[in-house]
Amino acid sequence: MEQTPKEEIESLRARIAHHSWLYYHLDAPEISDFEYDLMMKRLQELEQAHPEFYDPQSPTHRVGVRGFEAFSPVVHEVPMESLDNVFSFDELRAYFQRVTRGLTEAEQKGLKWVFELKIDGLAISLIYRHGLLVTAATRGDGRTGEDVTANILATSAIPRRLPTINGSPPPDLLEVRGEIYMTKQVFNRLNAEQLKAGQPLFANPRNCAAGSLRQKDPRVTAKRELSFWAYQLAQISSDPGITSHIQSLKYLEQFGLPVNPNIKLFSSQIEIFDEISKWDKRRYDLDYEIDGAVLKVDDLRLREKLGSTARAPRWAIAYKLAPEERETKLLAIEVSIGKSGRATPFAVLEPVEIAGSTVSRATLHNEDQVRLKGVRVGDTVVVRKAGDVIPEVLRYVPELRPANSVEWHFPERCPLCGSYLERKPGESDTYCTNFYCEGRTVQRLAHFCSRNALDIEGLGETTVAMLVDLKLISEPPDIYRLQYSQLIGLPGFGEKSVTSLLQSIEESKSKSLTRLIVGLAIRHVGEEVARLLTKRFRSLPELMRASKEELDSIEGIGDKISQSVHEFFDNPKASKMCSELIELGVALYEPTGNLGADEVAKTLTGKVIVITGTLAGFSRETAEEAVEARGGKASSSVSKKTYALVAGSAPGASKVSKAEELGIPIIDEDQFLRLLQLGEYF
Repeated sequence: MEQTPKEEIESLRARIAHHSWLYYHLDAPEISDFEYDLMMKRLQELEQAHPEFYDPQSPTHRVGVRGFEAFSPVVHEVPMESLDNVFSFDELRAYFQRVTRGLTEAEQKGLKWVFELKIDGLAISLIYRHGLLVTAATRGDGRTGEDVTANILATSAIPRRLPTINGSPPPDLLEVRGEIYMTKQVFNRLNAEQLKAGQPLFANPRNCAAGSLRQKDPRVTAKRELSFWAYQLAQISSDPGITSHIQSLKYLEQFGLPVNPNIKLFSSQIEIFDEISKWDKRRYDLDYEIDGAVLKVDDLRLREKLGSTARAPRWAIAYKLAPEERETKLLAIEVSIGKSGRATPFAVLEPVEIAGSTVSRATLHNEDQVRLKGVRVGDTVVVRKAGDVIPEVLRYVPELRPANSVEWHFPERCPLCGSYLERKPGESDTYCTNFYCEGRTVQRLAHFCSRNALDIEGLGETTVAMLVDLKLISEPPDIYRLQYSQLIGLPGFGEKSVTSLLQSIEESKSKSLTRLIVGLAIRHVGEEVARLLTKRFRSLPELMRASKEELDSIEGIGDKISQSVHEFFDNPKASKMCSELIELGVALYEPTGNLGADEVAKTLTGKVIVITGTLAGFSRETAEEAVEARGGKASSSVSKKTYALVAGSAPGASKVSKAEELGIPIIDEDQFLRLLQLGEYF
């Protein structure tokens, strides 16, 4: 059924938010960068065509996602903006025309562009004070990132102390931005070690680099041999007389900060197109992954004149290289069962070399996608891989289809346990109905123990699979019943490792309820939904008793999610499992200190506050939490009950108009701070 523009916009926003979380937070993308960028491009086009659906919280106005609670937040004094993307030379020409329209004739003639390779890694901010590295932080949402200083200090790729140059000490403050990445050589060596140890292989260099940087133990990060390229001078306390980007990179190089050797300066667009074409052919010759090129205005004065949009500078653009495609034979279509029971069809392929690695499996996503693409066993199919995710089957080659081929149908029963597979009306995914399906058991337990859930070190998927095979665990409560005598002597378990694992298991009991809800792998429930649930229900018993109506009343949770949560806790097996976790004392409550609710005066009791636009000192989430911690209600829509509309930069036009129509006070950020403190803004 064809979607209305509003429906497509809402669908794209939800999908992009989901995939942003997987990419930036879990380092586990399900789609390629190329597909993600195309979704973002389509959303931007729709929002420009339909300004009546403007929302300042749209992914087109934001960068990445906020960091997870394992690392302390770092507020970027200068926001870490993202880059807009183009995918063809025609789009790049149109971008060049937009830039030059805002310049004088003399400025156009002297315009020069810096060409940089777009490294496929993790953006990082490094702050040096008096020559010492004091803070390293990830991009996060562009305003607030994760503090990974200890892990950066454990690497050898970045200098801890800046040298004195020609008798002059380094500036009092220097902020450098760049990309943390992993070379292909290091990545291949790590995977060889993983294979030898019987551990799961890392997916790709980018994810491995991001995961390595977020290790709780810096010694693990040190062993991963991360690398770094500096690409921006963000802040400096003194004036070294730098007027161009090229000069700034040379300035950073003299302090021992590595700058990519393939950076070039161009004044001709034709030369830029030629350089992009050259690297499109040579990208796999490099010892690191790239997914495109970045073009930046060299003149810093012109950059200031051009400015930025809500999420990206106008003086820079990323040209994304198309993912590589190859033809191969489709040998079979099989179905895998994930941690939530989702049955995902995948193609078994005749091995083919794509993007520098051998591919023998590719995702087919779901039943609808198989039907839409029309692929059959025996077909010659086109497969693409952007170098960072599981490859995907794009289409089949009609002229090479065997005469005796037959249409593939989704199986009615689970290939692992034989239970019926179920697809609910209105959903695209199919699920195994057996809560104890062996395909779900290992992945569900590994997810329960994963970093973003209960974070139990030592219980990765391989170890979990071994314990399941030995019938020592089958459900989360079993983890908390493991004994020293059961583990000692098992492969990889000596006295020290057993003691460490049991200690980690015990420590996980004190983790937050939000983490536990994430770990339960409830369909449609990720961390953001888990946070909404724990705002309303502060204990596991309270959440288990929640009615469908109570779940429906939570702002930000739709009918599909509330139905899924209610069905989960209404399932006798899931209810029994949660009751056992309660008896074992596992993550029963959400600490009240998480939101600061018990630490501030209730200045906003009974007041309804609506927030729109971008605030300098708050993200949308932290502003709403500040309101609710003071007894107020943070609403998403203006009504007669609204006490005040807080309007940041680029506020929603419809909300401002509605507030003016109803006579609702519209206040700025300074007044909002006064409101939080005193309960009044005047």
